[in-house]
Amino acid sequence: MQTRPSPATDDGPSFLTPTGYGKSSCGYCKANKRQLSSASYGAISAYVRPSHYQILVDLGWRRSGTYYYKPDNAHSCCPHYTVRLDATAFDPRRDQRQAINKWSKYILGTDYIHLTARFCPKTRDEKKRRKNVFDVCRAVTESEYRQVKRPVDTRTKRAIEPAHNFEVALEPDSFTDEKYMLFAHYQRVVHHEGPSKISKVGFKRFLCSGLEQTTLVENGKEKKIGSYHQCYRLDGKLIALGVLDLLPHCVSSVYLIYHEDVNDWNFGKLSALREIALALEGGYKYYYMGYYIHSCIKMRYKGTFRPQYVLDPHTNTWDPLDADMLKHLSDRTWVSMSIERYLQTPQFQQKLDVHPVTYKTALEYVNASNDRENSDARKDANTVFEAHMPGAMTVDEVREQIDLDHWRVQIGDRVVQMEDLVSWDEHDLSEPRSLKGVVAELAACIGPQMVRSTILNFG
Repeated sequence: MQTRPSPATDDGPSFLTPTGYGKSSCGYCKANKRQLSSASYGAISAYVRPSHYQILVDLGWRRSGTYYYKPDNAHSCCPHYTVRLDATAFDPRRDQRQAINKWSKYILGTDYIHLTARFCPKTRDEKKRRKNVFDVCRAVTESEYRQVKRPVDTRTKRAIEPAHNFEVALEPDSFTDEKYMLFAHYQRVVHHEGPSKISKVGFKRFLCSGLEQTTLVENGKEKKIGSYHQCYRLDGKLIALGVLDLLPHCVSSVYLIYHEDVNDWNFGKLSALREIALALEGGYKYYYMGYYIHSCIKMRYKGTFRPQYVLDPHTNTWDPLDADMLKHLSDRTWVSMSIERYLQTPQFQQKLDVHPVTYKTALEYVNASNDRENSDARKDANTVFEAHMPGAMTVDEVREQIDLDHWRVQIGDRVVQMEDLVSWDEHDLSEPRSLKGVVAELAACIGPQMVRSTILNFG
């Protein structure tokens, strides 16, 4: 039984159970489904603090229900890159603006637009402002029923109503029959799953098992934190649902489901714009769109939301998703811009005069898939350390920078330290199947700060 801290604050521990490094078949390309071509490190937890998840996300982690994982881009056929949009500097493209305007015209209707223009005309300054400045918050919310102006028609003495009642509500990530019916429809129509693969248990585990909902106060303003469902209803019917993690510095998109009735409206684009507006209105600054997979054509749309930044899988720093990076993404199997920059330095160029080099020469433990000599030796790696996984600490770095002995661990109802365990000192952290080796591998992937903030739980 995990000891839960008070939900009133966000300063208690998180709980993690390591599941280790592993490989699986890829769901994004046409590779042989029996081939283990995607690698990652994982952990499970029923309780992770939102502030701690913010740290993990900025280290390249994502969650699927209560499963948390960090991809190994050097050993995956379709590398997963964490991307984030600076919502405060968002510059929508023409097609994105058109998508909003087209949807708003449908919701409001021709009669409503003409009548309100007659009985509630916009001022000259307002028309000028709308023409010269695109306000994404105004644009995505002006067709929502709570924002719609309903002036009185002086002829009929009645309020002018829009053609449709469109509502967007941020709700807890709890189960309802209404949400499940939409989920079942989406899985059946979009993913072509049979009835035996669609269940309430699966829905709850996947989309209703997120982060605890809390409230932070910043500059006198309340900010919602935790996992929520952004529900879109048209004339009383739930037509789309976005699963969101609201974190201290970002709105993180987890999943979107929608009804086939709105297929023609490009609801993926509309929901992304609505979530950007949420980031702006709530003071979250950044919008995380989930992983960007350059080799997957369907993922390319994420790069059209700008300015977009990519987390370097090696250094965990951010680089713009610009033309230079896109070229590298197209040329290489996986990309680290920090390595690319090093390859251009004078000291590295001098090495070219001595012998041919590859990615590995730039940073010894990085295993790029285009390093033929090295990739063959490591293709059967079974741990983070053996794989030299980008973004993870090495054995020596863990030994030097992290105090594993005092990492807290839950045993039954008690919380003790790792050094209190009888078998703790019997092995070295470099031994992969030992308790110390398992713990060290997790520490390498989450870093010193998270080690201090978590309690290990082995069930």
